Amino acid sequence: MSQPKDDFVVLGKLTSPFGIQGWVKVYSYTDPIDNIFQHKSWSLWLDGKHVGDFVVSKGQKHSKGLIVLLKNIQDRTQIEKLCGSEIRIPKETLPELEDGDYYWHQLEGLEVVTVAGVNLGRIAYLMETGANDVVVIHASSDSVDDNERLIPYLIDQVVKEVNLSTGKMVVDWDPDF
Repeated sequence: MSQPKDDFVVLGKLTSPFGIQGWVKVYSYTDPIDNIFQHKSWSLWLDGKHVGDFVVSKGQKHSKGLIVLLKNIQDRTQIEKLCGSEIRIPKETLPELEDGDYYWHQLEGLEVVTVAGVNLGRIAYLMETGANDVVVIHASSDSVDDNERLIPYLIDQVVKEVNLSTGKMVVDWDPDF
């Protein structure tokens, strides 16, 4: 595959074989989980290395999870070699979002500053908590201190502005909190 790793977004991973006919359990990062099946072509990466591109032949919910059969995978032995692989797709194949909506990967790495101009650091990652998503901010060389911060991702209440072109997120947040 000629595209660099950074041109992809991770949608989930293959976990363990299911049965003897090549089916595999899938852990999906999409919401809802079966949205992963909207993407029929998967690039699989194991231990940071591209292991191949596969087409989803069949995919379905099973119990509380998902199972999938990939084209040209016909038995358990073949799929066992791919277990643990990350499922990636090229970023450019993601659907366009409405204005004001962002994919998490777009927010990661943004500099976070308060409405008063205090630099809190950079977004390391986001996590889902049930009530609302949370932005995890790690200190940077320009940040006010070395603290890690967890800030609720609440548009208009806490998050006042997201500007991907400048690489900044403005938040209404007390740096001492």
